[in-house]
Amino acid sequence: MSIEVVGLTKLYGEQKALNNISFSVKQGEIVGFLGPNGAGKSTTMKILTGFIQPNTGVAKICGINTQIDSIATRKKIGYLPESNPLYLDMYVKEYLSFVAGVHEIEKAHDTIKNIIELVGLQVEQHKKIGQLSKGYKQRVGLAAALLHEPEVLILDEPTSGLDPNQIIEIRNVIKEQGKNKTVLFSSHILQEVQAICDRVIIINKGEIVADDLLNNLQSDGKSLEDVFRDLTVGTTV
Repeated sequence: MSIEVVGLTKLYGEQKALNNISFSVKQGEIVGFLGPNGAGKSTTMKILTGFIQPNTGVAKICGINTQIDSIATRKKIGYLPESNPLYLDMYVKEYLSFVAGVHEIEKAHDTIKNIIELVGLQVEQHKKIGQLSKGYKQRVGLAAALLHEPEVLILDEPTSGLDPNQIIEIRNVIKEQGKNKTVLFSSHILQEVQAICDRVIIINKGEIVADDLLNNLQSDGKSLEDVFRDLTVGTTV
């Protein structure tokens, strides 16, 4: 398995952000990770990427325990967090060169050129990141996540701030990457999940309330929105 989560629990003081959750994702799967605000999505992703530690449970990336060797697991992950932290005073190509250096990428010039074309940053590549629109900043974050050819992509709201045309372009990039990578994809835009993912995991109040193929979840003629509301009733999207 590319992603394995077994019995994860995370406490913030007395608040239980995650309550003994378990799931796994195979190579080549694009899995939608859904839930209302505060459900535990970002906490799970931060544990998987080694940014925070669980109180109990195990998270593995490509068989490596994130708590035992977080550096090795991070080398296998491309992570686009919801906040998408960037160095705003750096130029796009300068920033990607910096990221390439961190990952010790050989032939970095060619790799950066290819990634810029892949995510559609050609026109903006010579600008400072701080001068870019939110949508293009998202593209820079996605480019940085893809630069080192990771085996696993963890994307937290990757289409946030994009216009409809940009959403389609980035959707196609994610689908193409999902052919040979594992993708865990979080979004509040349910239409995006339907367009990209075959399988959906729904988390609510720190617990997994659904984990199934999209077709199975909608087998009774319900839309994904109907299923989501049924399983997260009483919470705020």
